Amino acid sequence: MALVLADRVKETTTTTGTGTVTLLGASTGYQSFAVVGDGNTTYYTIAGQTTSEWEVGIGTYTLSGTTLARTTVLANSSATQPSALSFSAGTKDVFVTYPAGRSVSGGEGYTENDATIDVSSTINTGRNAISAGPVTLASGITVTVPSGSVWTVV
Repeated sequence: MALVLADRVKETTTTTGTGTVTLLGASTGYQSFAVVGDGNTTYYTIAGQTTSEWEVGIGTYTLSGTTLARTTVLANSSATQPSALSFSAGTKDVFVTYPAGRSVSGGEGYTENDATIDVSSTINTGRNAISAGPVTLASGITVTVPSGSVWTVV
């Protein structure tokens, strides 16, 4: 399982409640979540088309059934994170995003990363990663470094 970001990925859903959302196909001019890859995770936003409901998190895409599990909720319109927002009826847009709180760039000529990693992840095969330390892994959290990849903490 890898964290995958992709450009112009957007689908819709009519799923209600707090569970996994069923994706209804790519919006016109966009790619479907299939580009994320079965079993991979991605940052997502779910936003009501006619409501002010929204949620940002890390989701796990499943090709069978074309679903997105709301694995880790980072923020939502009711401030109930880390619990999932209970979406009401209606059509919602679901798209890949890059949450500001996970951004690695700083506006002052430096970059930042969290001192505690609280989401399990896998460095993409053939890629390297770097973090400024010290870095702590939260309880039960793993970072997988595949063969041929390197994670350096400086």
